[in-house]
Amino acid sequence: MARTFALFHFACIVGLVFSNGEYRERETVSVTASNGMPWPMPQQYSSTSDTFTINRNAFKFRATGQSCDILSSAFFRYQTIIFGFREEVLKFHSKFKAGSLTELDVNVKNKCDQYPYLGMDESYNLTISSSGATLNSNSVWGALRGIETFSQLVLQQSKDMFTVNGTTIVDYPRFQHRGLLLDTSRHFLDVSIIKQNLLAMSQSKFNVFHWHIVDDQSFPYTSNNFPDMATMGAYDSKHIYTQDQIAEIIEFARILGIRVIPEFDSPGHSQSWGKSIKDLLTKCYSSGKLNGQYGPIDPSLETSYGFLSKFFAEIAKVFPDHYVHLGGDEVNFDCWKSNPNITAFMKQKDFGTDYAKLEEYYMQRLLDIVSGVKKGYMIWQEVVDNGAKVNPDTIVEVWKSGFHIELSIITCTFRGYKTLLSSCWYLSDISYGIDWPKYYNCDPHNFIGTAEQKKLVIGGETCMWGEYVDNTNVLSRTWPRASVVAERLWSAQNVKDANAAAPRLEEHRCRMIKRGFPAEAVNGPGYCSQEYSIHEPV
Repeated sequence: MARTFALFHFACIVGLVFSNGEYRERETVSVTASNGMPWPMPQQYSSTSDTFTINRNAFKFRATGQSCDILSSAFFRYQTIIFGFREEVLKFHSKFKAGSLTELDVNVKNKCDQYPYLGMDESYNLTISSSGATLNSNSVWGALRGIETFSQLVLQQSKDMFTVNGTTIVDYPRFQHRGLLLDTSRHFLDVSIIKQNLLAMSQSKFNVFHWHIVDDQSFPYTSNNFPDMATMGAYDSKHIYTQDQIAEIIEFARILGIRVIPEFDSPGHSQSWGKSIKDLLTKCYSSGKLNGQYGPIDPSLETSYGFLSKFFAEIAKVFPDHYVHLGGDEVNFDCWKSNPNITAFMKQKDFGTDYAKLEEYYMQRLLDIVSGVKKGYMIWQEVVDNGAKVNPDTIVEVWKSGFHIELSIITCTFRGYKTLLSSCWYLSDISYGIDWPKYYNCDPHNFIGTAEQKKLVIGGETCMWGEYVDNTNVLSRTWPRASVVAERLWSAQNVKDANAAAPRLEEHRCRMIKRGFPAEAVNGPGYCSQEYSIHEPV
């Protein structure tokens, strides 16, 4: 995914501001934060000058429709996110003056789903008026998104007193897949950091955690069937994810309405796999002799597919989401070309010298294995670029940059595949200065295609690759820049003016800081008022 390349923008005295599709330079000036404005922007939003007071020691959330553990957990979580920890004994039960708000009625129409899924209904309506505050949704997932929006409208005025304006919102996501990728192979990330990131994701209405859990550098996934893969493939015994920890992350994400999609990339990016699985990787030759190096997984051996069958049967049980990401990108053919056994296999299969056909052969076998365990799959675009036949529900992720972006989306959707965009949202491409407008300007529908092709673009993902981030900086490097992508994937297509969005983004960043996240500055000089900072991340 172009992980070895980085685009750097350097600036000392000037910042970059997006205007009319182009970057222009200006002297850096402070951006004044908005006050009580939501991020991402709802589809329909109107606010009045009517103000209602809330005392934190008396306010409550009330389920008036369906309820479940997901909703009750949200009530507890947001009571703390909005108001901080309540007094053990509520002191203010009665005699509230007119214009006060004591509860948010949450009416979920349908029975709660157990897990979030692709295409879940996240719509909601929110009304705050003199008659009270009501949130209506068809599903618990819509209720989660609506409660987050409500939390952003409430402003703290003193230790115990808060206010909220009269508001009417009709909201739903523009795209159904709104993901964030974290890479835990190049630098291991603690479970606590992953959970903080999931919480931050929920507060920007992301709904997919793309977990790039293993790669060449390390294999921290602890397999039940192949425990030596982590023992020998991880950096050390402390840098692994146990089955209990993985279940803990999946459960934490579930409560937040976030899907967990693991990525096990092959046949390339698999050096750590071969440290424990005998003959899995291709042996490389120089001048007709073994040179001690290893290449991608050996596609000529049936033992490779026996291992993959058993491994992905396990993955299908561990991760409840319908989809698993199978990678398939950046396969270097040099080792395959050097290996005489591979050459003989190529001749046997009548592949000639076209090693893309060998890659296609491997991927087709792998896709059949994963289909056999009743899983759908996501793949990087190279798999279909190289002609592999894939199932109709396959999701193809476009990551190549430059002129490839539009062409790749056109090609994938023309072939009828659901498509995701990540090319323009690589947060790990480090910049200096105001870089977020370039993310804001990118849109998955910026290509020439039919209405049917546009429908096949189901969203996108922003990616934080792990070469230069670890526990110490991954949260600050990711947030609030990832929130920019979240708005692009949630809000209406005409919400695209970066200059107009800047005050809301400034407020959202300050709100994240108040909630305990180390969100970095993105708009140049300024400050966040923390007069009433009330808690650490929940």
